[in-house]
Amino acid sequence: MRVHFIAIGGAAMHNLAIALKIKNYVVTGSDDIINDPSKSRLKFHDLYPDKLGWDESRINSDIDAIVLGMHAREDNPELIKAQKLNLEIFSYPEFIFNQSKFKTRVVIGGSHGKTTITSMILHVMNYYDKDIDYMVGAQLDGFDVMVKLTDTNDFIVLEGDEYLSSPIDKRPKFHLYKPNIALLSGIAWDHINVFPTFDIYKNQFTIFLETIVEGGSITYNSEDIITKNIVESSNRSIRKFNYSTPNYKIVKGVTYLQTNEGDLPLEIFGKHNLNNLMGAKWICQHMGVDEDDFFQAITSFKGASNRLEKIFEFKNNYIFKDFAHSPSKVKATLEAVRNQFSNHKIIACFELHTFSSLNSEFLLQYKNTLKDADVAIVYFSNKTKLSKKREQINIDDVRLSFNNLKLDVFDNPLDLNNYLNSLNYNNSVLLMMSSGNFGNLNFEKLKEIIKL
Repeated sequence: MRVHFIAIGGAAMHNLAIALKIKNYVVTGSDDIINDPSKSRLKFHDLYPDKLGWDESRINSDIDAIVLGMHAREDNPELIKAQKLNLEIFSYPEFIFNQSKFKTRVVIGGSHGKTTITSMILHVMNYYDKDIDYMVGAQLDGFDVMVKLTDTNDFIVLEGDEYLSSPIDKRPKFHLYKPNIALLSGIAWDHINVFPTFDIYKNQFTIFLETIVEGGSITYNSEDIITKNIVESSNRSIRKFNYSTPNYKIVKGVTYLQTNEGDLPLEIFGKHNLNNLMGAKWICQHMGVDEDDFFQAITSFKGASNRLEKIFEFKNNYIFKDFAHSPSKVKATLEAVRNQFSNHKIIACFELHTFSSLNSEFLLQYKNTLKDADVAIVYFSNKTKLSKKREQINIDDVRLSFNNLKLDVFDNPLDLNNYLNSLNYNNSVLLMMSSGNFGNLNFEKLKEIIKL
């Protein structure tokens, strides 16, 4: 089967392309910009386009299927050529569903935590050598490619993103998977460019419940009131399982999960991560792993890439990176670090990078989210604002929105870099939160400064 990817450089798209090549499909692709790690991985698998940019000559009637990524546009010349030739055009989730029609589909949804929960499930399955198909949006230890598709495995575990499927398919991705086993981790308004009100956004999760196959199940975080109300008010013929944060304690910087078999030390920390852990436990039980076996395996889980990931430790100093971008996630991540390192100075640096966060009205949602930091820093890029076609915001707007007039705010990456390099890092934790890269901040130089 020959498949062509329009916008092959995306995080999920390039992983799917590699997975199909491993499955012996003939795979080609195009994009106008491809950054690492996608670039390096595509080159390694000999899938990197011969030239960047769009070229309709790549499209012909020999192609069996087109997979269209969100980075492309409706007027993409390759897409237009494919439409003229009446080729089968799939969005990413449509193609995944088509590949998993006869499997038990496990879909992990929610505004936050879904990548971590999916990664926990994969870690446990890998620990016990249980072979399953999967798709997850972050790199995980022990996995080379974060998409796996086979013709033989019974289960497929999918991270259920609520963002749009493709430029010509405006349905949220997780509406297309039709899960047998589903999970909702929580609901907090996001993606305001396509869901302009919270009610519209919230309704996408109600629709998600409607897509669960008859007789399937929904596992949900009962501590999230909105999620709890949506699930418990549903009259679907599905089984419902709720979970909540377990008992735990922190001793000398180590989090212990309190179980009937004793206290288990964990590599991860934070209330939201412990909450995610209990959701993952239920899903693993649905997939045939009992509770005791789950706990044994999860103690070695170190987290997914960029999800409260420790990237540096020297003596009593640390740097953590987290993908946090929504107000609720920023607040929860900072609280987790504060509780885990109660005797440290906490330096929290947050980048306004998403379409929502660069909206002057949505910015007000970040009120008090950085209040637990000893040093609070916010960075935003004027270049990013222009690329996302956002209205101008200024440093004073940011300070007022965060309700912190002492907030250190930067809109120039060099100024941010110089400021971070000037700080005293003795007995400190530097928490970097963003879905971007802080203007290509030089982390290696920063690590060397902290060692001095």
